[in-house]
Amino acid sequence: MSRRKKGQAGDDGNEIDLTPMLDVVFIMLIFFIVTASFVKEAGFNPNVPEKNDNPPPENADPNILVRISPDDQIWLMEKEGERRVDARSVRSNIERLRAELPKAAVIIQASGRASTGTYVVVADAAREAKAPNVVLVPIE
Repeated sequence: MSRRKKGQAGDDGNEIDLTPMLDVVFIMLIFFIVTASFVKEAGFNPNVPEKNDNPPPENADPNILVRISPDDQIWLMEKEGERRVDARSVRSNIERLRAELPKAAVIIQASGRASTGTYVVVADAAREAKAPNVVLVPIE
């Protein structure tokens, strides 16, 4: 039996090998990255047409025009002129005008400073009134 000297360390065989633990950690990391579901942020992206300075042809069908002012007031263009309407009565007014003009599209002129919520209320009301086409036209 050999005796060790006092100065030598005798714990060489008791070290813990960390390589398998690191392998497991990397495998778990890869698993969570691959299985994570990335959430796509829901945003509001209206289809805004390009600016067109050409006037419509004279034989074109009239459209229903709704204007949203910077202070979120809703104005409806009629034969008599422009009339302010409440957000709750937009749908009934559009339905009434659609009865007169069945092929008319609803054009919403919204100010850039108006809130998006007001635009959404008007656009939803137009869609509920079964308007064939709802178009957003921004105004400065």
